[in-house]
Amino acid sequence: MVVVALENATKLEAAEVQSLAQGAGISLPDKDIDDWCVLLGSFEDSAQSVLKEDDCLPIPDPKVYTRTDIYVPEDNNKGGWATRCTVKSTAPTSDRLGGCTVAVKDNTAVAGVRCLNGLPPVDGEWIPAYDATIITRVLDAGGIIAGKAACENACMECLSNTSYTGAILNPYSDNHGCGGSSSGSARLVAVGAVDMALGGDQGGSIRIPSAFCGIVGLKPTFGLVPYTGILGHQSTFDHAGPMTKNVRDNALLLEVIAGPDGRDDRQPAYLPPQSLRFSSALDDFLASKPKDQLLQGFKIGVLKEGFDSKEMDPNIANANYSAIEDLKALGAEIVEVSVPSHIRHITTWMCSLPLIGCRQGILGDTTGRKQLEMTDRGVTAAPAMGPSASARLSQKAFDSFGPGGQSLYLRYLYVQEKYGASLHAKCTNLLYKATQEYDAVLATVDVLVMPTVPMPALSIAPFAGAPVAGPLETISYPIGIVNNTAQFDATGHPALSIPVGFVPAADDPAVKLPAGLQIVGKRFEDLTCFKVGAAWEQSKDWKTLVFEN
Repeated sequence: MVVVALENATKLEAAEVQSLAQGAGISLPDKDIDDWCVLLGSFEDSAQSVLKEDDCLPIPDPKVYTRTDIYVPEDNNKGGWATRCTVKSTAPTSDRLGGCTVAVKDNTAVAGVRCLNGLPPVDGEWIPAYDATIITRVLDAGGIIAGKAACENACMECLSNTSYTGAILNPYSDNHGCGGSSSGSARLVAVGAVDMALGGDQGGSIRIPSAFCGIVGLKPTFGLVPYTGILGHQSTFDHAGPMTKNVRDNALLLEVIAGPDGRDDRQPAYLPPQSLRFSSALDDFLASKPKDQLLQGFKIGVLKEGFDSKEMDPNIANANYSAIEDLKALGAEIVEVSVPSHIRHITTWMCSLPLIGCRQGILGDTTGRKQLEMTDRGVTAAPAMGPSASARLSQKAFDSFGPGGQSLYLRYLYVQEKYGASLHAKCTNLLYKATQEYDAVLATVDVLVMPTVPMPALSIAPFAGAPVAGPLETISYPIGIVNNTAQFDATGHPALSIPVGFVPAADDPAVKLPAGLQIVGKRFEDLTCFKVGAAWEQSKDWKTLVFEN
């Protein structure tokens, strides 16, 4: 470890150096204490000089990127909105979005607009000074940011009843949830409050609410879309993606936000520009053949284990099997394929989350990364983190989290105490093995298909107006919801959810709720998922289809 300068260096007190060493369980020879006082004092001088410098946050030009009408709405569209605003560019570089209104998940930085991340503002609201890369790209394409869509508490819940701003109600039933954590984004698109929305996905948080609300949602290939300026969970699982009314709009929004930004280390350094032209390539495909022959030459693998979970609702399965028969009628070859460890990979994904997921997602410790560090968020990132290397949440901060966030934090403490880094290391290797397993199956087919979620939207009535449920009841209630989604956050494969009909609600057969089909492709072949989804979408009106035993 080098020393930059010693001239006029500060000299620490011997007691401070000795206390530092003793706190770490080590001892320093008495003869070396004076040397360490000088060396550490010199480092303190350097640290203070660095902290005084401007850290070059990407603050937008207010004359080019204008912001007006920023307010907290009294009518939040049954929970959909967290904050309203109008953000647009006075000099867009293209008209690809041509005035389309876009809602933004409330874990994404929009300069001048509060960012709650579904949490109460424990130590004051965070109002970012900059825009996330995907926001700038939407504005440059002529899109209009219409507001921040409510998301679940710390983006760690999946029912849509935990946001600080209130429960987010399903567009088809006020007694049912939207799924999470991109719950507000899904609702606002489904009810037509906006043309498009941006969501985030670490375990299914784009696809689950898309399936529950009857819209199209894509978890892109890992690294395709920059995550710069977005609050995450774990850098190896973080994805941002489009949520839209139809597949073509999804391809268009992906085209706008995709591609390396030079700052996010999740991304490859270069992607050929022609590989990012999703909407025009999809248009060419749809015009290339008669509609009833679009999938000739495609081989589609029906993932056996995707239908095998004990939580599988038979009506959801039937809706998916019907859609698969439709794909066959469009010319595709349909084959059954198997990844025997498909459900087992969920356990590995879950065990990999606590150590890094808590450090990055709760404590705000993103050291070791090349990315935009959101230094303007300050102590809000971890309200009681403090200067200690063994950071801990205060009681006040802990209480601000819902059961999902609290569970992650307590699991983090447990893993730190019992396993250290060994469990995470084991999971990392096993998830690479999982990636290889899906790659091997995808080498034999163009895409995999399965239900997005094994059940329709869940009732939130048990958690409304009743005594607060305990963590066991709350966390166990949606078991099975990520059975077909979380694996692909870990492996990075693109996964598209499209609505394929309605099914009865599990608690009330008179209520009909959407069902989703998930289409999973090879990495960086998101376009293939769009082709399959759009071909089905052109052949059927999903809103006319009802599947019930």
